[in-house]
Amino acid sequence: MSVKKLENLLQTDQNSDLDRLIQRAQDMDSLTTALRAGIESNLADNLIAANIQDGGQLAIICSSSTWAARLRFESDRLLELAAGAGVAAKTCVVKVSR
Repeated sequence: MSVKKLENLLQTDQNSDLDRLIQRAQDMDSLTTALRAGIESNLADNLIAANIQDGGQLAIICSSSTWAARLRFESDRLLELAAGAGVAAKTCVVKVSR
């Protein structure tokens, strides 16, 4: 990494790369927490993370293909919960963590 890029990353103003990265991580954590709170506990335990991707796609990461299948059946509910958390998602995709 070049010195210039490292300096940009470590700046402390609100427009620095580091601040944007921290904000993105906090947003993902808030979304994941909101989704987990609105679904059954066994599903929530296997929902690893949630993110909103470009184009308004809600991306859910889970622990196994079995849980992915179960979470796919909850897509409409997950989209409702995301909307309640202030995230305008149009579609939902569930992926398995490796």
